[in-house]
Amino acid sequence: MDAGLEKVVAAETVLSDVQGANGRLIIRGRDIEDLARSLTFEQTATHLWSGFFDNVPRDLQPALGAARIAAFHRLSPDFARIASLSETEALRAALSLMSDGDDLQAAIDLAATMAVATGAIARLKSGRAPLEPDAAAPYDADLLRMIRGDAPTEVEARALGTYLVTICDHGLNASTFVARCVASTRAGLGSAVIAGLSALKGPLHGGAPGPVLDMLDGIGSDDTAETWIRDALDRGERLMGFGHRVYRTRDPRADVLKRVVAGLPASHGRLALAQTIEGRILQRLAAEKPDRKLDTNVEYYTAILLEALGAPRGLFTSLFACGRVTGWIAHAREQLATGRLVRPASAYVGPLPAIAA
Repeated sequence: MDAGLEKVVAAETVLSDVQGANGRLIIRGRDIEDLARSLTFEQTATHLWSGFFDNVPRDLQPALGAARIAAFHRLSPDFARIASLSETEALRAALSLMSDGDDLQAAIDLAATMAVATGAIARLKSGRAPLEPDAAAPYDADLLRMIRGDAPTEVEARALGTYLVTICDHGLNASTFVARCVASTRAGLGSAVIAGLSALKGPLHGGAPGPVLDMLDGIGSDDTAETWIRDALDRGERLMGFGHRVYRTRDPRADVLKRVVAGLPASHGRLALAQTIEGRILQRLAAEKPDRKLDTNVEYYTAILLEALGAPRGLFTSLFACGRVTGWIAHAREQLATGRLVRPASAYVGPLPAIAA
């Protein structure tokens, strides 16, 4: 019995291969570095969805733009009601208002609703009115505009787009696994995506980027870093942004995002400190935990990137979901194609009834 299921192969997939021993991530035949450098969000959706739906267009931007407009008008009557919830819970509530189809239009509507709801929730949490989408804009630029209220620069939009592509899929992680389980019941793509988002909401899966910033705030400066890191480890605390369940070396997505962050002027002060702290933490972890391979993971530079783009910390999990939704949908369709209901066995370890005399 394997309580964490690390050694259990529960699916065959063409979507992603996480090679933890050598720090490599392959997405449908392409290394993540190549994918993040070459494809937009829309092109990545096409890359993941082709073959799982009939007639996926080469250019999904017009369909996603039109779907964002439709999502805005569908959600508008409920904005005030869901605004009282936390950011992730509000996003989940917004998704629950959709019909639960299995076709390509349902997939497009889900991705569009993710962006519209995320932008609207950010605005409502700051006391401002949600902005109507711009159907002609790319997904990344429109999402950032709906969050901040001003049009992003091309560099900013591309930075967010690179992030969304970088996190589009990552093997059979908790949220993807539960999305496949729900899809196997034929409940619909919306139910599968909501299940994935619910798993992502847990702090052990999708909640780490915000605490990275809390950690950097707590450290404050290079002068106090050594003492802060030592005291945190002495207390048994986890250093946020380091270590990964699968990778036994550096998370390749961390390097992709580190390069992108370096091109954002708003990140430079934070980035310089983050790089210094990263080096100090890696040295300390290597010295104190030599038997564990703890290296920088995707959350570390995600936090720096999203902060530099002006996204509030409470929105980080929702933004992760905006990128991962394409992967959840692809996995749901792949699971549906197997025709198999996910039904693992369990080992009963409870008491047995008494045997009658």
